Amino acid sequence: MTMLQALSRLGERMEAEGHLPPLGYSPEKISFVISLHEDGTPANVRDLRDVTGKKPLPSTVAVPQAIKRTSGVTPNFLWDKTAYVLGVTAGEGKRLAEEHAAFVERHLTELKDADDAGLVALRLFLERWTPADFIAPLWQEAMKDQNVVFALESERRSRYLHDRPAAKALWARMNASADTTLGICLVSGETAPIAVLHPSIKGVWGAQSSGASLVSFNQASFESYGHEQGLNAPMSVAAAARYGGALNDLLRRDSGHSVQIGDASTVFWAEAVDPDVSADDMAIVEAVSQLWFSDVPEVDLTKQSAEVGAALSRLRSGEPVALVRPKLAKGVRFYVLGLSPNAARLSVRFYLEDDFGAVAERYNRFAAEMRVDPPPRTTSLALWRYLLEVAVLGKRENVPPTLAGEWMRSILAGTPYPLTLLSSVLVRLRADGDVNAMRVAILRALVIRNFRLHPEKEAPVAFDPENTNRGYLLGRLFAVYEQIQQAALGNVNASIKDKFYSAAAAQPQKVFALLDKGSAPHLSKLAKQKPGYKVVLEKHVSSIMELMQPGADPFPIALAPQEQALFGLGYYHQRNEFFKSTKDVAAQEEVAQ
Repeated sequence: MTMLQALSRLGERMEAEGHLPPLGYSPEKISFVISLHEDGTPANVRDLRDVTGKKPLPSTVAVPQAIKRTSGVTPNFLWDKTAYVLGVTAGEGKRLAEEHAAFVERHLTELKDADDAGLVALRLFLERWTPADFIAPLWQEAMKDQNVVFALESERRSRYLHDRPAAKALWARMNASADTTLGICLVSGETAPIAVLHPSIKGVWGAQSSGASLVSFNQASFESYGHEQGLNAPMSVAAAARYGGALNDLLRRDSGHSVQIGDASTVFWAEAVDPDVSADDMAIVEAVSQLWFSDVPEVDLTKQSAEVGAALSRLRSGEPVALVRPKLAKGVRFYVLGLSPNAARLSVRFYLEDDFGAVAERYNRFAAEMRVDPPPRTTSLALWRYLLEVAVLGKRENVPPTLAGEWMRSILAGTPYPLTLLSSVLVRLRADGDVNAMRVAILRALVIRNFRLHPEKEAPVAFDPENTNRGYLLGRLFAVYEQIQQAALGNVNASIKDKFYSAAAAQPQKVFALLDKGSAPHLSKLAKQKPGYKVVLEKHVSSIMELMQPGADPFPIALAPQEQALFGLGYYHQRNEFFKSTKDVAAQEEVAQ
């Protein structure tokens, strides 16, 4: 199934369940409703915004399909922003008079024969209204540049003007009379009216706030065989509306199915293809996918049924879906789509469709490769958090543009990770010297999958005193030299990690001779202050040296990138070994003495 077919099917299901407006309508952000008396005089203005937070948020209302604006002046029907409806704006409004005149002209033309009380009231209001009438207290400054709808005063809390049967019938006639071209829809395969312009997609980070196009043809160089715009890739009006509505709903900030991963706005959803899949099964899929992608609080298992809670616990521990819930493995299809901005259009960074069981198996493989002990402080395993470790200042906007898409594709498809991820992590380690659990986990995963190292023998989860890989050993040795300095001098402004980590990981032959020479006075000082601990640290150095093989060039001129990754892993493991309880350290000193 293609991406647009999958989105169209999702839109069809959402429409049937009442989560999407019917064909010809679109959910839009509406801030105010203007209520009118039947003679067209304004009665009241009601604020629809949610003002509980720091910033007022508009309500989402299903209104007649929004016009796709480019540079022309085109008013919407029965609703719009105040520049069109009332002729007022907070800015300069260079085309203000033209926009308001277009709104008035369209509605006076369409409503001239209307006999419905609500439509007549709107016509009378527009005939008499002038922008000079916008005076407080009825007309508030906060209204300017916001979207507004109308209602009759007698029913202002029950329905809007565009929801009246006469308004719906008029809008249906207007759509039916529009020029349409019949063709075979590439999504459904049926003969139907073809969409010339596709819906605008909103909510993609970095794209235009008014929306961007996923499918568009706006220049002759993109067109073929004399077709114009959407006729070059024929899709029915219904299919276009469904995929657009579904995608806009997924991209809502509070949808629970959207997450920003680098420059890619990522959405995910599931579809039950086996009729035997139950609501509890889909609740499990929802909870597991939230754990993968979104930074949401842990699901409270006490609020789930005992069966669902037990299944979630087993899936979180890494058990295969086929063993925990056999129906989910093949009976549910899982979809992931990543979009990034490209001027007025959208680029597809990645798209994956597969059985939920297959996706879960690949994610479990990824999670196993990313395991490291001690683990990261955060309990969240959301994928986007890892990419912050390669971003300057830890900001999402600084993640390398194509890295997010390549990395996500490798996780979901089970292919090798992008090598740019390895170089990016190593660059950040050299830049700030922060050898934390998240970065070490990425390095471990890279050497296991890309360089086929054994996950236990060569790239272990926890500290391995028997590991003989020279990168791992050099990382451990560097951590010991750092501990010798800290034990002798305490916390200093610039430790050997701050000064030498980057050089030691890349060119060990140059640095380790200096470190060994520099450790001598520190050990001499320790001999006077903590003689037992001095012996302990010397034993650490000698035990690491014993594992090195002279014939294998233990202090090479340079380390390859994968060995630099193991250097970081060895350093992290050895460094955390020194953070044991004081009782353990005291016991080691007694044995040494």
